[in-house]
Amino acid sequence: MTQRHLTYLTCAVVVLATGMAAAPSAARPTVHRVPPGASIQKAVDAAKPGDTVVLSPGTYEESLDITTPDLTLRGSGAHRTVLVPGTDADRGACAGAGHGICVTGTDEAPLKGVTVRSLTLRGFTGNGLWATGTDRLRVQGVTAEKNGRWGIAEERSVRGVLSHNVARDNGDAGLFLANTTDTEEGARDARGTVVRHNRTTGNRVGVTVRRLRNLTVDRNEATGNCAAVFVVGDESKPVAGDLRVTRNHLRANNKHCAATSRLPFLQGTGIVLTGVEDTLVAGNRVENHRGTSPLSGGIVLFKSFEGSANERNTVRGNLVTGNSPADLADRDTATTNTFSGNTCTLSEPAGLC
Repeated sequence: MTQRHLTYLTCAVVVLATGMAAAPSAARPTVHRVPPGASIQKAVDAAKPGDTVVLSPGTYEESLDITTPDLTLRGSGAHRTVLVPGTDADRGACAGAGHGICVTGTDEAPLKGVTVRSLTLRGFTGNGLWATGTDRLRVQGVTAEKNGRWGIAEERSVRGVLSHNVARDNGDAGLFLANTTDTEEGARDARGTVVRHNRTTGNRVGVTVRRLRNLTVDRNEATGNCAAVFVVGDESKPVAGDLRVTRNHLRANNKHCAATSRLPFLQGTGIVLTGVEDTLVAGNRVENHRGTSPLSGGIVLFKSFEGSANERNTVRGNLVTGNSPADLADRDTATTNTFSGNTCTLSEPAGLC
């Protein structure tokens, strides 16, 4: 090899090494640890996308506003990390609305990839966790209890996963999912949102799904609510539907809840479909619901209070026993809904079992 070639190779190696040294290193996610008495909001505000905020065991008097994408907020376990309403010094938007944790994006710019897990939200006058305008929100291992309205709720959101949570003794639904709560419009596509492996007790309704499409409620447990699962639509277009309510265990949801401006009193209701289409109700175990409300019974199809019928829904392969006045009740006017392969004793009209 000539001297000229050696000189060229040496220069090339120097340039390559210099370039490699000059290349910026990828930023590593940061873990922000918050002890009791410190501000969680300050840690959340300091976090960048991909970071994790870890809460030590203890009780925190604070509400939180989360607007950073790909942020994880993790407690030390629902029995060990508890958020309760803060003092007058806690003046964020979420606190002002009476909520515990607010995860906030918009229709135009959804907040993506936020995870909230392993903590308790207790005693807020509004909702325990309130999410709006989110994409791929994950709420896991959260206990929401004794909140004034909803335990864990989301609207205008897609591709969410609510799993392994406990919602108890909240003023309205333990888990609430809707298209919007402040406007009247047709059903939105939830794009595969999943509600699974949750436990609800002592709420007005265990799980409410309102004006949505493309969502699954699977393998949840509910007992001691006024009603276990409400799937709600109305005359708006697109119609709510294309939903799956499967493999849930719903038992003795016989608490009495007074009538509201929108609904009669509730008691003894397992699963209600009202004003929805193309929904599958299958493989559920629905037991020992008893009441005298128009919505009482094991699995009930009921024409919406705005006048819209259920259409083309399938109720099959469910174990529905010990419910009164009926295990299966088709109190609708449509003729396109089907019942097959269910194990039950009493039905309205007769012959559905």
